[in-house]
Amino acid sequence: MSEDIEVRRRRAAWRAAHRGTKELDLLVGRFAEARLSAMTAADLDRFERFLAVTDPEIQAWLLGPPSGGAEGEFADMVAEIRAFHGLG
Repeated sequence: MSEDIEVRRRRAAWRAAHRGTKELDLLVGRFAEARLSAMTAADLDRFERFLAVTDPEIQAWLLGPPSGGAEGEFADMVAEIRAFHGLG
């Protein structure tokens, strides 16, 4: 089981750092690099779902003004990534 989660973590780290735009590669990739090792299986499940969201949506969540909850299930993750990078 632990090997399986490690494979998932490596895959998520790669996906996080290869979003398609330099900004998201840095924002999501550096966050993943710092936090993936401490994520539980449930946290990783949610992070993998987050990675499946389109780049324009994630970029708006991270770089735009706070959206008042438009992030849905990812609101706390978006807040955590924004705080990690000092984006308020």
